[in-house]
Amino acid sequence: MSDAEQGEAEEAGVDGEAPSKKKKIIVIAAAVVVLLLVAGGAAYFLGLFGGGGSNSGAPQTGAAGEAEFVPQKEVYFYDLPEVTVNLATQGQATYLKVRISLEVADRGVADQIEPFLPRVMDAFQVYLRELRPVDLEGSAGLFRLKEELLRRINVAVYPARVDGVLFKEILIQ
Repeated sequence: MSDAEQGEAEEAGVDGEAPSKKKKIIVIAAAVVVLLLVAGGAAYFLGLFGGGGSNSGAPQTGAAGEAEFVPQKEVYFYDLPEVTVNLATQGQATYLKVRISLEVADRGVADQIEPFLPRVMDAFQVYLRELRPVDLEGSAGLFRLKEELLRRINVAVYPARVDGVLFKEILIQ
């Protein structure tokens, strides 16, 4: 083989490898860009840039480096009388005993609710007696119970508003 033929063969070999090297470089560059985007997004959501991340309710540091605490909203808790009902079952009687506390904005709202307490207790009794033990299984069952009781109490005490229903005790026997 002459020197000219060898030079042409080497150029052909280099040209043959060039597209695969270019592809590798493009893939590596794309991977680096994706990695940087993921890292930047994670840093943003962790609040490293001072943006609205998942810790927006957490204490923030001020200019002097001291923690600034956002005061929590004032609430008032109103305890309802204990409720004991028998659940809807086919065979053996099953009882539900529940103690509930209502979360309201202030004492004034609790005072507005008090005259409607018989209506609230009636709504609770009627609803709870229709439940089956299966309806109260797991956290999803208790969440549905909470939401339904909250909806019913807000209908019963309108125009006053209850912000939350809190279970103090739940016993199924």
